[in-house]
Amino acid sequence: MYELPSENPEEPGLPDEFHDWQPQLLSQTFQPATYPADQVFTAADLNLYYDSLNTSYYKRPDWFAVVGVPRLVDAGRLSYVLWREGRAPVVVIELLSPGTLEEDQGQTLRGRQPPSKWEVYESILRVPYYVLFNREGNTYRLFQLEGAEYQEMAEPRLWIEPLQIGLGLWQGSFAGVEREWLRWYDVAGRWIPTELEQERQRAEQAERRAAALAEQLRALGIEPESL
Repeated sequence: MYELPSENPEEPGLPDEFHDWQPQLLSQTFQPATYPADQVFTAADLNLYYDSLNTSYYKRPDWFAVVGVPRLVDAGRLSYVLWREGRAPVVVIELLSPGTLEEDQGQTLRGRQPPSKWEVYESILRVPYYVLFNREGNTYRLFQLEGAEYQEMAEPRLWIEPLQIGLGLWQGSFAGVEREWLRWYDVAGRWIPTELEQERQRAEQAERRAAALAEQLRALGIEPESL
């Protein structure tokens, strides 16, 4: 099922550290309210094969998410094979860089083979939401599939109603870097916590419970330190 190669020797590695950090933050905070965690798959820089008749055709989104498929297959997917998985991504995010700027924005000629990213996402995969993020100016463009084509959205944030999750710009520190990041938020508008933030929250809750228990013991005339 996953025998197709995961890397192209002519495209070695990621372009820069940001292309590693930003997808990590997106994956850690992408927690749709309408799907269990074991039915949510996210990936960064993973080959996405979309044509069973042309297995050399693939795209490698900077980040994408699929719902309704197993989170883990075997020891981990080597690639994402559409005709085996049965579900296309619900959202794709491209981090703009000079080498892919025109293709990411659909400014290359259509009809060529293999088709461009824009054509694959819009016409073949039919990805409902497509996001372009320019980290130089901390700006992003949101596109929603309407009919046969993408239409740019005027809203300042993306809200995916069927998943009860939204995407916006967050100012904060991640991977030791302070800047504006793309990050997912919940129905109440709260930023969904990262793995580290969840650990801190659990530690703080444990401290509060311990302090409350100590107060209860003291009220009974018992010094917690004596136990």
